[in-house]
Amino acid sequence: LIAQLPELGRLNRREIAALAGVAPVANDSGNRKGRRRVQGGRFEIRRVLYMATLTAARYNPVIRAFYERLRAAGKLPKVALVACMRKLLTTLNAMVRTGKPWDPSLHRA
Repeated sequence: LIAQLPELGRLNRREIAALAGVAPVANDSGNRKGRRRVQGGRFEIRRVLYMATLTAARYNPVIRAFYERLRAAGKLPKVALVACMRKLLTTLNAMVRTGKPWDPSLHRA
């Protein structure tokens, strides 16, 4: 992930999510409100994030609680997983920026 995303730690959370292709993009025109989609970004990063998030949603208590909360709210499994991908990426971005290791008490679902 660090090799494919050297900007990690230097961009804000919205920019890093858009660069990875996990930010919701509006499909609006005039008065029409379309569905939000994730698109663009770097495919290799999305692929790595997807696999990491599958594991995190199963074994990481913070990401797992976030995933389960989204599923309980009625979100589709893929939608909840992409939201977890974005959460994981923004958490990693903050960890690289501050130079602090993972601390579960700082990351709530």
